[in-house]
Amino acid sequence: MTASTRTIELATLAGQAAADKLGTQIVAIDVSEKFPLADIFLIITAANDRQVRSIVDAVLEKLAELGIKSVHQEGVAEGRWALLDFNDVLVHIQHSEERVFYDLERLWRDCPTINLNIEQAEQR
Repeated sequence: MTASTRTIELATLAGQAAADKLGTQIVAIDVSEKFPLADIFLIITAANDRQVRSIVDAVLEKLAELGIKSVHQEGVAEGRWALLDFNDVLVHIQHSEERVFYDLERLWRDCPTINLNIEQAEQR
């Protein structure tokens, strides 16, 4: 089983909201075959603690527009690694050092990535 079209659409919206707040290295991993609790891990890098929180707010706001609320959140106050759980999509927003240290892509390397076709906002 692979991630559904709807789940990919939600990940794309969340990823685009992150990109609009200058999130980088946005990667979607289809974990549906290996992880029973979600279909997609969306991993985003933020340059600093403030940007982590800004991306969290943007993702929550974008999905709330569709009536979708996170069922669980962790790490938002600390601003180093935030996890937003939308059931089928788990959004990891990581400070750049945490992204390198934990290397989630390596841990899930046997799962396919999904091209979300996200447009990066221009650097200001």
